[in-house]
Amino acid sequence: MVRKANGKWRMCIDYTDLNKACPKDPYPLPGIDRLVDSVAGFTFLSFMDAYSGYNQIRMYPKDEEKTAFITNEGAFCYQVMPFGLKNAGATYQRLMDKIFKGILGEDVEVYVDDMVARSQCMKEHCGALERIFNVLRRHRLRLNPNKCSFGVRAGKFLGFMLTERGIEANPEKCQAVTNVRSPKSIKEVQ
Repeated sequence: MVRKANGKWRMCIDYTDLNKACPKDPYPLPGIDRLVDSVAGFTFLSFMDAYSGYNQIRMYPKDEEKTAFITNEGAFCYQVMPFGLKNAGATYQRLMDKIFKGILGEDVEVYVDDMVARSQCMKEHCGALERIFNVLRRHRLRLNPNKCSFGVRAGKFLGFMLTERGIEANPEKCQAVTNVRSPKSIKEVQ
């Protein structure tokens, strides 16, 4: 068990042997630079994160037994896609590309379980969100409300700070530099 940033626990299973035995899924993940560039500079942004994203995808029934693990209580296997599988990211991205096909690049950009809607006016933004929510509802996918923000002017996407001015330095990433104590002597400068 590993404690997550929010204090909850995540069960982690070492799937090294299973991952070695599985062929690599060559499905490409979107280029982060392209996604970030396509989102920067919009007036209204909405950042969405899927709730335990991988766990919302059902395992193919014949593959469930391959995810088996043993505890003191017995042997179990996953019925939903667990974290740690080699092809989980590609599988998730393929699903997102498929379900958002009609609005991907128009209303929403998606990188695995991170989504961002962008628009220049609020009316347009509300329409985009409605279309996104309809897709999510139709496919029974849930968002994590604690990790979502809607109709904002700035926010983080894939580690980048996006605003209507474009891509800006992420204050959290700059904190180490800004917290460095100024040198007090010539020796400290050397």
